[in-house]
Amino acid sequence: MKDKISIYALALEELTKQLVKLGLKKHNAVQIYQWIYQKQTKIFEQMSNIAKLNYKILNQHYYFNHLKMIKKESDAKEDTIKFLFEFHDKQCIETVLMKFDYGYSVCISSQIGCNMGCKFCASGLLKKKRNLTTDEFVLQFLEVQNYLVKKHNVHIKNIVIMGIGEPFDNYDNLKQALNIFNNHYGIGIGNRHITVSTCGLTPQILQFAKDFPQTNLAISLHAPTDELRNQLMPINKNYNLSMLIDTVKQYIDITNRRVSFEYILLKHINDSNQHAEQLGKLLKGLLCYVNIIVYNPINKKEFIPSNRYLIFMEILKKYGVMTTKRLERGIKINAACGQLRALQKNNTKEKL
Repeated sequence: MKDKISIYALALEELTKQLVKLGLKKHNAVQIYQWIYQKQTKIFEQMSNIAKLNYKILNQHYYFNHLKMIKKESDAKEDTIKFLFEFHDKQCIETVLMKFDYGYSVCISSQIGCNMGCKFCASGLLKKKRNLTTDEFVLQFLEVQNYLVKKHNVHIKNIVIMGIGEPFDNYDNLKQALNIFNNHYGIGIGNRHITVSTCGLTPQILQFAKDFPQTNLAISLHAPTDELRNQLMPINKNYNLSMLIDTVKQYIDITNRRVSFEYILLKHINDSNQHAEQLGKLLKGLLCYVNIIVYNPINKKEFIPSNRYLIFMEILKKYGVMTTKRLERGIKINAACGQLRALQKNNTKEKL
């Protein structure tokens, strides 16, 4: 496998270029995409509309890889499943499948560990070991999709890149994966059914606006002042609120899309009326909404969930800031927002 490339690592444009150099036709790339993503074929020889003489060439340069499922935890009441996947180097990540009224959504991880260090997030407890490759993004989706089709004969409708890691700290692989997710010859998830979450890497936000103007952007905010955000989110020391809000304004100018700000309510830390007033003033006039999240506990006892979300939301509305309260999934199995970290792995598989 050393000199071969995972077939799942290539966007259609790149695959086309490579195949032409190998002597195949441009349309062969489209055919291969349809076979692997629409028909889930994992053997080149089964691709009946590709000339047999090309099978050897394809096998010499590409291979089909997969993720090993180590563990699966379910919350049947909420119809949420957390998968623990292992990669070729024995590193693990978690991926979550959730059911909502509008269909199934998958939460995908972008890194093994995370260096952003947000104080309330379990993912940051495991320092970043490496970025996920493009095919590792894609295979998370494919493995969960295959499970869902076998179990319920339905397909995933939405993708959120909100799992372990900071997606914009792995931008090149994220970009390639998004192109694969969106391509209508392949997985075919529309841009507006994909959301990428960032803690606020401003240069990448602007690049994302240019590369994917129709894809949803969610920004983890969690504090209305630099003083408080510095304490909760170290990234703010590099990209403070003034820089972030200015970048968001540029993002909106480029895309004309509404931005989602995520705000976890932490008791006696960021949930007071004053905090809500400060947040309202900060976001007033922006094309945005605030997604209020009830804190999901991890092993650390540093933070306590706040129940002041109704009051908090009313104050924000006073400033014309739209608010929603996130419908949580997977709290009982540590699969909710901020709880993913792949800390343990259990070699006993559950039956599928």
